[in-house]
Amino acid sequence: MRKIILYNPALVPIAKKLRKNMTFGEIALRREINKKKLGVKFSRQIPIDNFIVDFYCKEIQLAIEVDGSIHFEEEQMKKDVLRQKRLESLGVKIIRFSDTDVKNNLSWVLNEIKQTILELKPTPNPSQEGKELG
Repeated sequence: MRKIILYNPALVPIAKKLRKNMTFGEIALRREINKKKLGVKFSRQIPIDNFIVDFYCKEIQLAIEVDGSIHFEEEQMKKDVLRQKRLESLGVKIIRFSDTDVKNNLSWVLNEIKQTILELKPTPNPSQEGKELG
C-alpha cells in the first residue's frame, strides 16, 4: 500500500514555474518516460515535503533527479545529501543522474530507471493468481 506524503503548498507555484523552465536533460528524459512508456506514470516537478523533485512516480514512490553542474559544488552536495536522507525517510527512493549523462548516455540512464522500476514495482503473489475470491 502506498503511503500519502504531504507537501508544502507554497511550493506549488514554484513547481509550476520549474515545469516551464526545464533543462535540456529534463526535457530529453521526459520524452522517454512520459505517458507510461516505462509501465508507470511519472509526473514532473512535484512537491514532496519541503522539496521539489524533477520526476516522481507515486505508484512506486520513485523520484528521479537530473543534476546540473551546481550539484557538484561542495555546498550543494551537502544540501543534496540532507535532502535525500529526508525524502528516503518518507519512503521515497531517489535515483540521480547528471545532466551530462542524460545528454550523452540516455540509453544507460533509461536502463538504470527500468531496473529500479522492476525492483520497486510490486509483483503479483503467485499463490493468489487464478484463485477465486470468496
